[in-house]
Amino acid sequence: MTGSDPAAAIASHQVAAAEYFQAYSVVGLLAVVGVLFVAFAFGAGRLLRPVVPTPEKLMTYECGVDPVGEGWAHTQVRYYVYAFLYVIFAVDSIFLFPWATVFAADGYGATTLVEMFIFLGFLAVGLLYAYKKGVLTWT
Repeated sequence: MTGSDPAAAIASHQVAAAEYFQAYSVVGLLAVVGVLFVAFAFGAGRLLRPVVPTPEKLMTYECGVDPVGEGWAHTQVRYYVYAFLYVIFAVDSIFLFPWATVFAADGYGATTLVEMFIFLGFLAVGLLYAYKKGVLTWT
């Protein structure tokens, strides 16, 4: 930029900055329109719905049967642990498919292989931790 006009350089930077912020102004405008749309929908729903509370409407409803007994019930936590472990390994398998396609690309083989073994190592440590805690034993 030696020998060029400093005012022209400043003007070109200002034009570039204006274009940059104009691109983000579209995103901001869409976000505002989205928020207003949701607010309008909730407001219209509140204004249009009938509000007639009766004792039957305020009673707890469960599968078409009137509730009997207390509202608290004991639930086995181990079912949730199995579900949680399933979700973890299902998500991990989702990461393995793109890895297989990138691994075949030129120039990515060794790096991708090392990264995937690190990833699988973390999974193995998590599975070993669950095994040591006795989570995987069904009693």
